[in-house]
Amino acid sequence: MEMATPPAPHARLELLAGAFRGEEILHPSPALPAGGRAVGRFRSRMFEEFFLITDYEQEQDGRVVFRGHGVYGFDAAEHCYTMHWFDSLGSDPGAPVKGRWAGDHLVFQREGALGQQRYAYTLEGAGAFRFVMSFSADGANWRTLLEGRYARE
Repeated sequence: MEMATPPAPHARLELLAGAFRGEEILHPSPALPAGGRAVGRFRSRMFEEFFLITDYEQEQDGRVVFRGHGVYGFDAAEHCYTMHWFDSLGSDPGAPVKGRWAGDHLVFQREGALGQQRYAYTLEGAGAFRFVMSFSADGANWRTLLEGRYARE
């Protein structure tokens, strides 16, 4: 059997492959009332040119306080990107989060029992990206939970 050739949309995921490090701002939230700062690290690679595999660590005061593992792909039937996310909080990720590219922005959004979550990646040239995680209880008023800018190491 011959290996499949990935369609063009998969190649866009490769823009996020590599080792990135960045300063993060954690905005006040019910989980972190005072907010704070952290250092985030993404280690990402392509798997068979179809999927982006990401390992993430967040460090505060010299120790890792959060870890995540993401698998990103493209659903050709629905014409959207998918994100499966697993992390050290241990909650069931459920169905994949769906997203779309618009220019240099890759935005994933989903609705859950507590409201809507948005995960936005913005490319800043070949060696950096911004990430913003937001929440909305009503889908109209969004609150930023985390934002960071990451550069290639």
